[in-house]
Amino acid sequence: MTDMKHTQLLKELNIDFMGKRYVAAVGSGVILLICLISIIFRGFNFGLDFTGGTVIEVGYEQPTEIADVTGALAEGGFEGATVQYFGSRKDILIRLGPDAGEDASATLSDQIFRALSTAADGGVELRRVEFVGPQVGEQLREQGGLAVLFALIGILIYVALRFEWRFAVGAVAALVHDVLFTVGIFSIFQIEFDLTVLAAVLAVIGYSLNDTIVIFDRIRENFRRMRKGTVMEICNRSINQTLSRTIITSGTTLLVLLALYLLGGEAINAFALALIIGIVVGTYSTIYIATAAAVWLGVSRTDLMPAEKEGKVVDDRP
Repeated sequence: MTDMKHTQLLKELNIDFMGKRYVAAVGSGVILLICLISIIFRGFNFGLDFTGGTVIEVGYEQPTEIADVTGALAEGGFEGATVQYFGSRKDILIRLGPDAGEDASATLSDQIFRALSTAADGGVELRRVEFVGPQVGEQLREQGGLAVLFALIGILIYVALRFEWRFAVGAVAALVHDVLFTVGIFSIFQIEFDLTVLAAVLAVIGYSLNDTIVIFDRIRENFRRMRKGTVMEICNRSINQTLSRTIITSGTTLLVLLALYLLGGEAINAFALALIIGIVVGTYSTIYIATAAAVWLGVSRTDLMPAEKEGKVVDDRP
């Protein structure tokens, strides 16, 4: 539960967030429709974690260019390989599709290593070879989708027990919005979607829920403290009161993620990007999806007021 006496970064704000909920709903609906169309018709650019294939990590004695590695692989007959840096410019990660069978993975890596060694005059070190079968990749896709589904169901039950069913529906609607928006961006721009991105999506669900619970806690407190305010006034006041906390938390997290995205290398770019998108969208959806949905569903003071005990003095402070 949030502390009513915490230090405010932004004091005495009175922004009418709920007054703009219809405009936000239309904007979100249009963007989500675009994301859904892209997911249905374009699909995802799944990584080898989901499609299967071979991953080979090599190290060069001297910094090398991606074009040189790609050219050496093409000369060796591996035109379809995906090449990227894995940390420094001396570390190279090579990805190959599932065309070669699992039994041929050792032979495949030897052929690639020989092709690279010939082009680099022997200045190459084979560090790692991993193979993911197509059946394993398909199983990972199914289990990943089930993980997201079960997380949303669990959150629906938790919020319904802790608050009220209208808040639970609002929280899950916001999380579905965040997930669809994040994966939709990956579908629209065909950014590689692998297990690290799936982990980021699950992390976004937890992060967004935490922000939503903070605002819901404040709304419940203000319903019990403000006897004369309307539902809209109480929701707006609660969002304004927690805005400084939201800015500090989201802002510091985004600084770390931007550093990871810009300096962490291609190996974690997709992971960092998914979290950046999810946190920005999650902060928005907490206000305009979760809270607005609860308002549209008709949440009222009686839904959140505790049962009055006999002889208890009610606090009527505004």
